[in-house]
Order: sequence, then structure tokens, then C-alpha cells
Amino acid sequence: MHYLIAILDMELPQIKHVHKPLTILVLFFILANFGFSFPSEPQGNRQWHMTSDVKEVAGKSYDYIIIGGGTCGCPLAATLSEKFSVLLIERGGSPYGNPLVIDRRYYGFPLIQKENNHNSVAQRFTSQDGVSNVRGRVLGGSSAINGGFYSRASDEYVEKVGWDEKLVKEAYEWVESKVVFPPFFLTPWQSVAEFSLLETGILPYNGYNLEHVKGTKISGSVFDGFGKRHTSADLLEAGNPKNLIVLVNATVKSIIFHHNGEKNETSAKGIKFIKSNGSLDETYEAYIKKPNNSTSRGDVILSAGALGSPQLLLLSGIGPKEQLKNFNIPLVHEMKEVGQGMQDNPCIAILVDSKPENRLPDPPQIAGITEDFKIIIEASILPLSINESRVNIAAKIAMPFSKGYLELNNTDPRLNPSVKFNYLENENDMEQCVKMTKLLNKIARSKSIAFFLGESQQNKLASTEFDLKKFCKKNVRTIYHYHGGCNVGSVVDKHYKVHGIKGLKVLDGSTFSESPGTNPMATLLMLGRYQGLKILQERETDSGLNVKKDNT
Repeated sequence: MHYLIAILDMELPQIKHVHKPLTILVLFFILANFGFSFPSEPQGNRQWHMTSDVKEVAGKSYDYIIIGGGTCGCPLAATLSEKFSVLLIERGGSPYGNPLVIDRRYYGFPLIQKENNHNSVAQRFTSQDGVSNVRGRVLGGSSAINGGFYSRASDEYVEKVGWDEKLVKEAYEWVESKVVFPPFFLTPWQSVAEFSLLETGILPYNGYNLEHVKGTKISGSVFDGFGKRHTSADLLEAGNPKNLIVLVNATVKSIIFHHNGEKNETSAKGIKFIKSNGSLDETYEAYIKKPNNSTSRGDVILSAGALGSPQLLLLSGIGPKEQLKNFNIPLVHEMKEVGQGMQDNPCIAILVDSKPENRLPDPPQIAGITEDFKIIIEASILPLSINESRVNIAAKIAMPFSKGYLELNNTDPRLNPSVKFNYLENENDMEQCVKMTKLLNKIARSKSIAFFLGESQQNKLASTEFDLKKFCKKNVRTIYHYHGGCNVGSVVDKHYKVHGIKGLKVLDGSTFSESPGTNPMATLLMLGRYQGLKILQERETDSGLNVKKDNT
């Protein structure tokens, strides 16, 4: 075996990238037939402390409390723990040891699970538009249940939102060094998807590329070469285990505030939480501690997702006065914009096989980016049941105009709020949907797909604009990239501080006024690291100023 690997090591540098996977596959085939096995990376070999015992946390104080151990919350917690004590609280359980999360072969299964209680890693909801959707409910959040597709935001997006380009690059690279992998090889269906996009004219061909570029490309993935998923929870390993405690299976009920009458100032000073499977009346508390020798203190940071963060602000008394009054929630700070500006990227998916087959689920590895970055196409094989799946190609409108809203349904933080995205309400969105439906139909009829399936695509879409609009309205679905509700500018400032409240921040997809064009996971992972570094820099500056004052 060592002889074969030595030969491969000598030869690989001379082989073009496109042939490397084939060479490695051949080696795997040889070794497998000689009886060798390939161990996977160990999962969950963590140094940091994770518990579901609320009594370990109740009554204690921390420099930072992060609500939501999802895509953004985990890298944020890891970064802040380098210098400060951090409590990361997650309503779901651990991803480790759960094959529905970790094993690539079960990609898509959490989305079709019938179970919808606190134990399920995905929480289903249906928007007021009638479109089914899911939220991540597990440490790692949606990075634990999505397609694992990793692609950076464009430079234009970074500039538009006002982030520091150098620090953004560093943050992306930090994430990529830990949980992102080039595809070991393209699966047969992904290779076919790649050829069909090129055949349809989605050019240029960019090969393996993490940037958001026009044309057809292979992107990174959080699935490694052994088919194991690496969620944002794995980034916690980079934190300081002495400063980090992760409480799972606990749901935050509300934020605790302190009002200083003399300064007319309201501050977040902690949280009230419950066991996720417990009683709503049995509450526990944790607090933000104030450093002895500094006026600077930490924050409560909401990273509960595009539904969870605005919902929790409302449950805590921050939002439209009339809505809070309807649920007998005491008003802490009136802010009509909480829950407004909700968006989801409208998606149309076309099934290209004539009937379900027993194919392995296959997450997307290829993207087609076209129409001046306004339409993005991906392909996958999604499970329908334990032994049936369907092959599909899907396209999304990258920058929709239509916006909706989120409101409370009840006062139980474990239940879904009411949300409406107003899919295709704006005429520009409808026009884009007609365009991408025509494009999908063209791709579905490509020779590459016909060869793969052994059949040609027979179903014809309506040809008139009127019928295509009807088709769009009837078949629009989610691609799980919803965002908004705590937008920068209206609810939080450019530093993600909630307007009118000290010591309270929001940091997740709810702050996005628009999706970063491509799949948002990479940008949310980056943002957690980026803002963690910014906070550390600010605290260091504050500490320096205080030392200077003390010396004078």
C-alpha cells in the first residue's frame, strides 16, 4: 500500500486537476480490492464542554451570551472565547453521532422526516404563501442539514455592505482551513449537471472555484472526501475550551433588560431560558457580567436565524407596540421594523427523471451563474423516502425584489412564528422566474441529461408568457435561503447593535437586506468569525483607553 501511495505522490503534481480524482479513484479501487479500509475523520472529539444540564448554567454570569449555535453563532463563539467567557445556548441537540447529519448518504433526509418535535434536527414550517420550508434545530444549525455547498460572496457584495475586505478574506480562509473541502471527485450526476450547463451555454467554465463568478463552476463543500459533513459546530474546536460552555436542548424564552432611569437607558443584562422539552413556566436565568476594572462589558448576541432572532426580539418586548399588546408582552422598546423585510429567494425545480428511483441522495457540487448573476442553477438528487429519490435541477432568483414580514403566532419560543415572503409579488421577480423556467427546460432537454437517464425529457412547458407565469406562481418553492427581519439600518446598526438597546446585538441571516447571491452558508460562517474578530479588536481598544485613563 505504501508503495502505491508513494507512486501517487510522485505522479499527482504532473496530472491536471481534472484527472486527479480519476487517479485517486483507481487507487481506491485497487486498495479496496486488496482488503484495505479507509477510516473516516473522527467526529465529535471535542475539547470544549457541551451539556444539556441547565443547572450547570443557571444563575451564572458570562462575558458573552450567544443565542443560537448555528452557522454564524458557532464561529462567533469560538472567536470570542479566545479572550472572554462565552455561553453558547442552542435549542437543538448535538450533531455528533447522528447519521442524518454527518453521513452524506443521508443528505436530504432531515427535510422529509415526519417527526417534528424538539428531537428532530429540522423544524418544518409553512409560510403564509403556502410554501413548505425548514429551520435547523441542532448545534451547527442549517449547516448541519443543508447541501453543504460552499461559495464566497462577491467582492461587490462585500463592498456594498461595508465590510473590511482584508478581514473578510482572513475570516473566509480561517473557515476554509477547518471545515471546507474541494470535491474528492464529481459524482456521475454532478458531472452530467456540469456538462449540461456548459452545453446550454452557461460560460465560461471556471473549474474548482470558491469565488462568486459568472459561468459554470465546481465549488467547495463541508462534506469531506470520506462523505462526512463538517458543520459549524466543528469550528468550536478552534476556541478556548476554558472559556466556552455550550448548552444544548435549551430554548431562550426572552432577554432580561435593565432600565437606568437617570440615563434613560435600557441594557440587556441576561436571558431567561427553558429546557426544550420542558415546561414554559419552569425558567432559568444566565447573566452578562460586568468587568471589575472596565466600563466595557459584553453582549447578549442573537444568532437564532432569520426566523428565530426577530421572533425572540418580539417575545422580549422589542417590536411594534400593537403586535406586542395583542400577546400581552410588556413593551421594552417600540420598533416597527422588527420582522419586516423578510425575503426568500424564489426557486423553481424541475424533476428530470420520469419516475422515482433508488439512487443515492446527491448534494450539489456544481453551480451555473448566469443572467448577470441574477439566476443561479444547481442540481441534486433528493430523497423522497428511505429507498426512493428524484433527480432535479433547480434555479433561484439571486436578488429578488419582493419582501414580506414575520409576526408572532404565540408566546412559545419553541413554536414557529408566522411568516410571509410574498414570492413573485414584484413584477421583476415574475419576469426573472419566467426566464429561469425557460432556461431550466432547456437544460433538462440537454443531450448530457438524456444520456445519463437513458431517456429524453418529454414533458413540455407552456410556451406563452401568461402560462409560464401561472406555472411560476403554482410551482415556486424555497431554496432555503430566507433572510431579513432584523435588517442592518432599520433594526441594527452597521456594528449589528440593536437600536435603542445597550449590550444587545443580532448577528445572522436576519440582518441581511439581500442574500449574498450565492448560497449564504459560506458568508454566514465568515461573518461569525469576522464580527468576533471585530469585537475582540474593539474590546482591546476600550481596554487600552481605560488603562490610559487610570494612569492619568
